Amino acid sequence: MLSENIELIEAVGLNLFFAFIFIFIGLSIHDVMKTNDVPKMGRYVVYLVLFLGCFGFIAKGIIQFFWESQGLG
Repeated sequence: MLSENIELIEAVGLNLFFAFIFIFIGLSIHDVMKTNDVPKMGRYVVYLVLFLGCFGFIAKGIIQFFWESQGLG
C-alpha cells in the first residue's frame, strides 16, 4: 500500500512543509516588526507581500490539479 501511494504522500508532505515554512516566516516577520516598532502601513505592506507569495503557491497547486485531472500535465 505504501509503495502505491508514495506520490500522494510526497505531495501532501511537500504541501505541509510549505505551509509550515510560510507560518514560520510570518511569525518571524511579525516578531521583527513588533521588536523594531514598524508603523502600521509598513506592516500592512509586508503582510500583503507575504500573503501574495502564499497565494501564488496555492494558485499554482489548484492550476496544477486541474491540468493534471484533464490530462494536460
